[in-house]
Amino acid sequence: MKHRAPRNRTIDLHALERQQLSQRLMSLSHQVRPEALINRTICQDLMAALPHLPNQFVDLMIVDPPYNLHKKFNSRTFKPLNHDDYGVWLDTWMGPIKRVLKPDASVYVCADWSTSVAMYPVLKQYFKVRNRITWEREKGRGAKANWKNTCEDIWFCTVSDDYYFNVDAVKLKRRIMAPYRTSAGKPKDWQDDGGERYRFTHPSNLWTDITVPFWSMPENTDHPTQKPEKLIAKLILASSEDNDLVFDPFLGSGTTSVVAKKLGRRFLGLEIEPDYCCLAEKRLALAEENIRIQGYADGVFWERNTLSDQQSHQP
Repeated sequence: MKHRAPRNRTIDLHALERQQLSQRLMSLSHQVRPEALINRTICQDLMAALPHLPNQFVDLMIVDPPYNLHKKFNSRTFKPLNHDDYGVWLDTWMGPIKRVLKPDASVYVCADWSTSVAMYPVLKQYFKVRNRITWEREKGRGAKANWKNTCEDIWFCTVSDDYYFNVDAVKLKRRIMAPYRTSAGKPKDWQDDGGERYRFTHPSNLWTDITVPFWSMPENTDHPTQKPEKLIAKLILASSEDNDLVFDPFLGSGTTSVVAKKLGRRFLGLEIEPDYCCLAEKRLALAEENIRIQGYADGVFWERNTLSDQQSHQP
Protein backbone atom coordinates (compact mmCIF):
# COMPACT_ATOMS: atom_id res chain seq x y z
CA MET A 1 0.00 0.00 0.00
CA LYS A 2 1.37 3.41 -0.96
CA HIS A 3 2.05 6.16 1.55
CA ARG A 4 -0.37 9.03 0.82
CA ALA A 5 -0.50 12.65 1.90
CA PRO A 6 -3.13 13.30 4.61
CA ARG A 7 -5.63 14.90 2.20
CA ASN A 8 -5.14 12.31 -0.53
CA ARG A 9 -8.39 10.31 -0.83
CA THR A 10 -7.21 7.79 -3.43
CA ILE A 11 -8.66 4.34 -2.76
CA ASP A 12 -6.00 1.79 -1.79
CA LEU A 13 -5.97 -1.93 -1.06
CA HIS A 14 -4.49 -3.43 2.10
CA ALA A 15 -3.07 -6.94 1.79
CA LEU A 16 -5.89 -8.39 3.92
CA GLU A 17 -8.49 -6.53 1.87
CA ARG A 18 -7.01 -7.91 -1.32
CA GLN A 19 -7.22 -11.43 0.10
CA GLN A 20 -10.82 -11.02 1.26
CA LEU A 21 -12.11 -9.19 -1.80
CA SER A 22 -10.54 -11.66 -4.22
CA GLN A 23 -12.87 -14.31 -2.81
CA ARG A 24 -15.84 -12.41 -4.27
CA LEU A 25 -14.48 -12.63 -7.82
CA MET A 26 -15.54 -15.24 -10.32
CA SER A 27 -14.19 -16.79 -13.50
CA LEU A 28 -16.09 -18.78 -16.09
CA SER A 29 -15.28 -22.26 -17.36
CA HIS A 30 -18.72 -23.29 -18.65
CA GLN A 31 -21.98 -21.75 -19.85
CA VAL A 32 -23.81 -19.92 -17.05
CA ARG A 33 -27.32 -18.57 -16.66
CA PRO A 34 -27.84 -14.80 -16.53
CA GLU A 35 -28.98 -14.80 -12.91
CA ALA A 36 -25.61 -16.20 -11.84
CA LEU A 37 -23.90 -13.10 -13.21
CA ILE A 38 -26.02 -10.39 -11.64
CA ASN A 39 -23.97 -7.81 -9.68
CA ARG A 40 -20.74 -9.77 -10.07
CA THR A 41 -17.16 -9.11 -11.10
CA ILE A 42 -15.48 -11.61 -13.42
CA CYS A 43 -11.69 -11.69 -13.16
CA GLN A 44 -10.65 -13.20 -16.47
CA ASP A 45 -9.43 -12.46 -19.97
CA LEU A 46 -12.35 -11.31 -22.11
CA MET A 47 -11.76 -13.85 -24.88
CA ALA A 48 -11.62 -16.70 -22.36
CA ALA A 49 -14.85 -15.65 -20.63
CA LEU A 50 -16.86 -14.58 -23.66
CA PRO A 51 -17.84 -18.07 -24.94
CA HIS A 52 -19.45 -18.83 -21.57
CA LEU A 53 -21.64 -15.73 -21.35
CA PRO A 54 -25.38 -16.13 -22.12
CA ASN A 55 -27.03 -14.79 -25.25
CA GLN A 56 -29.02 -11.55 -25.27
CA PHE A 57 -28.99 -10.72 -21.55
CA VAL A 58 -27.42 -7.22 -21.55
CA ASP A 59 -29.49 -4.01 -21.78
CA LEU A 60 -26.58 -1.55 -21.93
CA MET A 61 -22.89 -2.13 -22.61
CA ILE A 62 -20.24 0.46 -21.78
CA VAL A 63 -16.81 -0.30 -23.19
CA ASP A 64 -13.54 1.45 -22.35
CA PRO A 65 -10.92 -0.67 -24.12
CA PRO A 66 -7.19 0.09 -24.17
CA TYR A 67 -6.62 2.93 -26.60
CA ASN A 68 -3.97 2.46 -29.26
CA LEU A 69 -1.34 3.96 -26.97
CA HIS A 70 1.53 2.69 -24.86
CA LYS A 71 -0.05 2.28 -21.43
CA LYS A 72 0.82 0.18 -18.39
CA PHE A 73 -2.13 -1.41 -16.59
CA ASN A 74 -0.65 -2.73 -13.36
CA SER A 75 1.17 -5.92 -14.41
CA ARG A 76 0.19 -5.68 -18.09
CA THR A 77 1.28 -3.26 -20.78
CA PHE A 78 -0.65 -2.39 -23.92
CA LYS A 79 1.65 -1.52 -26.79
CA PRO A 80 0.43 0.52 -29.76
CA LEU A 81 -0.25 -1.26 -33.04
CA ASN A 82 -0.40 0.11 -36.53
CA HIS A 83 -3.80 1.42 -37.55
CA ASP A 84 -4.93 -1.73 -39.39
CA ASP A 85 -3.74 -4.15 -36.70
CA TYR A 86 -5.53 -2.20 -33.99
CA GLY A 87 -8.72 -2.47 -36.03
CA VAL A 88 -8.18 -6.23 -36.30
CA TRP A 89 -7.76 -6.43 -32.51
CA LEU A 90 -11.01 -4.53 -32.00
CA ASP A 91 -12.78 -6.87 -34.39
CA THR A 92 -11.62 -10.01 -32.53
CA TRP A 93 -13.89 -9.20 -29.60
CA MET A 94 -16.40 -6.68 -30.92
CA GLY A 95 -18.04 -9.15 -33.29
CA PRO A 96 -18.36 -12.03 -30.82
CA ILE A 97 -19.56 -9.78 -27.99
CA LYS A 98 -22.62 -8.61 -29.90
CA ARG A 99 -24.52 -11.81 -29.14
CA VAL A 100 -24.74 -10.98 -25.39
CA LEU A 101 -26.78 -7.85 -26.17
CA LYS A 102 -30.55 -7.71 -26.26
CA PRO A 103 -32.08 -6.63 -29.59
CA ASP A 104 -32.96 -3.22 -28.09
CA ALA A 105 -29.62 -2.72 -26.29
CA SER A 106 -27.40 0.34 -26.53
CA VAL A 107 -23.60 0.45 -26.62
CA TYR A 108 -21.13 3.20 -25.71
CA VAL A 109 -17.47 2.76 -26.66
CA CYS A 110 -14.72 5.10 -25.43
CA ALA A 111 -11.77 6.24 -27.55
CA ASP A 112 -9.28 9.02 -28.07
CA TRP A 113 -9.08 10.88 -31.38
CA SER A 114 -6.58 8.49 -32.96
CA THR A 115 -8.29 5.34 -31.71
CA SER A 116 -11.59 6.65 -33.06
CA VAL A 117 -10.24 6.54 -36.60
CA ALA A 118 -9.67 2.80 -36.36
CA MET A 119 -12.76 2.15 -34.25
CA TYR A 120 -15.50 3.60 -36.44
CA PRO A 121 -15.17 1.15 -39.36
CA VAL A 122 -15.39 -1.78 -36.93
CA LEU A 123 -18.36 -0.36 -35.02
CA LYS A 124 -20.42 0.22 -38.15
CA GLN A 125 -19.99 -3.45 -39.16
CA TYR A 126 -21.89 -4.63 -36.09
CA PHE A 127 -24.01 -1.74 -34.79
CA LYS A 128 -26.00 1.27 -35.83
CA VAL A 129 -23.69 4.19 -35.04
CA ARG A 130 -25.87 7.08 -33.86
CA ASN A 131 -23.50 9.73 -32.56
CA ARG A 132 -20.02 10.55 -31.33
CA ILE A 133 -19.80 12.34 -27.99
CA THR A 134 -16.69 14.42 -27.36
CA TRP A 135 -15.91 15.29 -23.76
CA GLU A 136 -13.34 17.69 -22.36
CA ARG A 137 -10.87 15.90 -20.13
CA GLU A 138 -9.60 19.15 -18.56
CA LYS A 139 -6.22 17.49 -18.08
CA GLY A 140 -3.57 16.89 -20.70
CA ARG A 141 0.14 17.28 -21.25
CA GLY A 142 1.32 20.24 -23.26
CA ALA A 143 3.10 19.74 -26.55
CA LYS A 144 5.58 22.15 -28.14
CA ALA A 145 4.93 21.02 -31.71
CA ASN A 146 1.26 20.03 -31.52
CA TRP A 147 -2.06 21.00 -29.94
CA LYS A 148 -2.59 19.95 -26.33
CA ASN A 149 -4.87 16.91 -26.29
CA THR A 150 -7.67 17.48 -23.76
CA CYS A 151 -10.64 15.59 -25.16
CA GLU A 152 -11.87 12.05 -25.74
CA ASP A 153 -14.68 10.43 -27.72
CA ILE A 154 -17.54 8.11 -26.83
CA TRP A 155 -19.31 6.37 -29.71
CA PHE A 156 -23.06 5.89 -29.17
CA CYS A 157 -24.40 2.81 -30.94
CA THR A 158 -27.47 0.60 -30.83
CA VAL A 159 -28.15 -2.96 -31.90
CA SER A 160 -31.30 -1.95 -33.79
CA ASP A 161 -33.66 0.95 -34.38
CA ASP A 162 -35.61 -0.11 -31.29
CA TYR A 163 -33.76 1.34 -28.30
CA TYR A 164 -34.34 3.32 -25.09
CA PHE A 165 -33.21 6.93 -24.64
CA ASN A 166 -34.35 9.17 -21.76
CA VAL A 167 -33.37 12.73 -22.64
CA ASP A 168 -35.07 14.18 -19.55
CA ALA A 169 -32.77 12.19 -17.26
CA VAL A 170 -29.64 13.86 -18.61
CA LYS A 171 -30.55 17.51 -18.97
CA LEU A 172 -27.94 19.96 -17.75
CA LYS A 173 -28.73 22.69 -15.25
CA ARG A 174 -27.11 25.93 -16.46
CA ARG A 175 -26.88 29.31 -14.79
CA ILE A 176 -28.50 32.18 -16.65
CA MET A 177 -26.13 35.03 -17.41
CA ALA A 178 -28.64 37.17 -19.36
CA PRO A 179 -32.11 36.54 -17.84
CA TYR A 180 -34.57 37.68 -20.51
CA ARG A 181 -38.20 38.22 -19.51
CA THR A 182 -41.46 38.41 -21.44
CA SER A 183 -43.38 41.65 -21.78
CA ALA A 184 -45.39 40.53 -18.74
CA GLY A 185 -42.19 40.31 -16.71
CA LYS A 186 -42.08 36.52 -16.49
CA PRO A 187 -38.87 34.51 -17.05
CA LYS A 188 -38.44 33.47 -20.68
CA ASP A 189 -37.17 29.88 -21.02
CA TRP A 190 -35.60 29.90 -17.57
CA GLN A 191 -36.58 29.48 -13.94
CA ASP A 192 -36.25 31.72 -10.92
CA ASP A 193 -36.34 30.08 -7.48
CA GLY A 194 -35.98 33.38 -5.65
CA GLY A 195 -32.21 33.52 -5.79
CA GLU A 196 -30.76 31.29 -8.46
CA ARG A 197 -31.58 31.80 -12.12
CA TYR A 198 -31.18 28.73 -14.31
CA ARG A 199 -32.54 26.70 -17.20
CA PHE A 200 -32.49 23.02 -18.06
CA THR A 201 -30.90 22.40 -21.45
CA HIS A 202 -31.01 19.36 -23.69
CA PRO A 203 -27.72 17.45 -23.73
CA SER A 204 -25.49 17.84 -26.75
CA ASN A 205 -22.66 15.62 -27.97
CA LEU A 206 -20.08 18.09 -26.61
CA TRP A 207 -19.55 17.75 -22.85
CA THR A 208 -17.54 20.37 -20.98
CA ASP A 209 -18.83 19.71 -17.45
CA ILE A 210 -16.73 16.64 -16.60
CA THR A 211 -13.95 16.52 -14.02
CA VAL A 212 -11.40 13.71 -14.32
CA PRO A 213 -10.81 11.90 -10.98
CA PHE A 214 -7.82 13.19 -9.05
CA TRP A 215 -6.23 12.64 -5.63
CA SER A 216 -8.71 14.68 -3.55
CA MET A 217 -11.81 12.92 -4.94
CA PRO A 218 -13.16 9.88 -3.07
CA GLU A 219 -13.72 7.97 -6.33
CA ASN A 220 -10.04 8.20 -7.36
CA THR A 221 -7.86 5.10 -7.79
CA ASP A 222 -4.43 4.47 -9.28
CA HIS A 223 -5.91 3.09 -12.49
CA PRO A 224 -4.21 5.07 -15.31
CA THR A 225 -7.33 5.61 -17.44
CA GLN A 226 -10.13 5.79 -14.88
CA LYS A 227 -13.32 7.44 -16.15
CA PRO A 228 -15.29 9.86 -13.95
CA GLU A 229 -18.44 8.57 -12.27
CA LYS A 230 -20.36 11.58 -13.59
CA LEU A 231 -19.44 10.67 -17.17
CA ILE A 232 -20.68 7.10 -16.79
CA ALA A 233 -23.81 8.27 -14.95
CA LYS A 234 -24.89 10.23 -18.03
CA LEU A 235 -24.61 7.15 -20.22
CA ILE A 236 -26.47 4.91 -17.79
CA LEU A 237 -29.30 7.34 -17.12
CA ALA A 238 -29.80 8.13 -20.80
CA SER A 239 -29.79 4.55 -22.07
CA SER A 240 -31.10 2.28 -19.33
CA GLU A 241 -34.05 1.94 -16.99
CA ASP A 242 -34.23 0.87 -13.34
CA ASN A 243 -33.08 -2.72 -12.84
CA ASP A 244 -31.62 -3.00 -16.36
CA LEU A 245 -28.35 -4.92 -16.66
CA VAL A 246 -25.25 -2.84 -17.46
CA PHE A 247 -22.18 -4.74 -18.70
CA ASP A 248 -18.60 -3.48 -18.90
CA PRO A 249 -16.14 -5.97 -20.48
CA PHE A 250 -13.09 -3.81 -19.67
CA LEU A 251 -14.10 -2.87 -16.14
CA GLY A 252 -10.81 -1.43 -14.89
CA SER A 253 -11.23 -0.21 -11.31
CA GLY A 254 -15.00 -0.61 -11.41
CA THR A 255 -16.53 2.75 -12.28
CA THR A 256 -19.32 1.36 -14.49
CA SER A 257 -20.42 -1.21 -11.90
CA VAL A 258 -20.25 1.33 -9.07
CA VAL A 259 -22.33 3.93 -10.89
CA ALA A 260 -24.84 1.31 -12.03
CA LYS A 261 -25.28 0.26 -8.42
CA LYS A 262 -25.70 3.85 -7.24
CA LEU A 263 -28.37 4.43 -9.89
CA GLY A 264 -30.41 1.30 -9.19
CA ARG A 265 -29.26 -0.83 -12.09
CA ARG A 266 -27.92 -4.36 -12.10
CA PHE A 267 -24.36 -4.79 -13.32
CA LEU A 268 -21.70 -7.17 -14.55
CA GLY A 269 -18.04 -6.27 -14.90
CA LEU A 270 -15.19 -8.19 -16.51
CA GLU A 271 -11.54 -7.33 -15.92
CA ILE A 272 -8.32 -9.29 -16.34
CA GLU A 273 -6.24 -7.58 -13.60
CA PRO A 274 -6.96 -9.03 -10.12
CA ASP A 275 -5.99 -5.85 -8.25
CA TYR A 276 -8.37 -3.76 -10.34
CA CYS A 277 -11.12 -6.32 -9.72
CA CYS A 278 -10.51 -6.02 -5.98
CA LEU A 279 -10.61 -2.23 -6.23
CA ALA A 280 -13.95 -2.54 -7.99
CA GLU A 281 -15.29 -4.74 -5.20
CA LYS A 282 -14.04 -2.31 -2.56
CA ARG A 283 -15.72 0.60 -4.32
CA LEU A 284 -18.95 -1.39 -4.59
CA ALA A 285 -18.85 -1.96 -0.83
CA LEU A 286 -18.25 1.75 -0.23
CA ALA A 287 -21.26 2.53 -2.43
CA GLU A 288 -23.46 0.74 0.10
CA GLU A 289 -22.98 3.71 2.44
CA ASN A 290 -22.32 6.58 0.04
CA ILE A 291 -24.27 6.93 -3.20
CA ARG A 292 -23.01 10.43 -4.02
CA ILE A 293 -21.97 11.09 -7.62
CA GLN A 294 -19.90 14.25 -7.82
CA GLY A 295 -21.55 16.80 -10.10
CA TYR A 296 -24.96 15.10 -10.01
CA ALA A 297 -27.54 15.91 -7.35
CA ASP A 298 -31.32 15.92 -7.01
CA GLY A 299 -31.67 14.34 -10.43
CA VAL A 300 -29.72 17.12 -12.14
CA PHE A 301 -26.30 17.32 -13.83
CA TRP A 302 -24.61 20.57 -12.84
CA GLU A 303 -21.96 22.53 -14.65
CA ARG A 304 -18.39 21.96 -13.50
CA ASN A 305 -17.52 23.64 -10.19
CA THR A 306 -21.09 24.82 -9.50
CA LEU A 307 -22.19 22.04 -7.15
CA SER A 308 -21.02 21.76 -3.57
CA ASP A 309 -19.18 18.53 -2.82
CA GLN A 310 -21.47 18.08 0.18
CA GLN A 311 -24.62 17.74 -1.93
CA SER A 312 -25.68 14.15 -2.49
CA HIS A 313 -27.44 12.35 -5.28
CA GLN A 314 -30.79 10.95 -4.23
CA PRO A 315 -32.01 8.04 -6.37
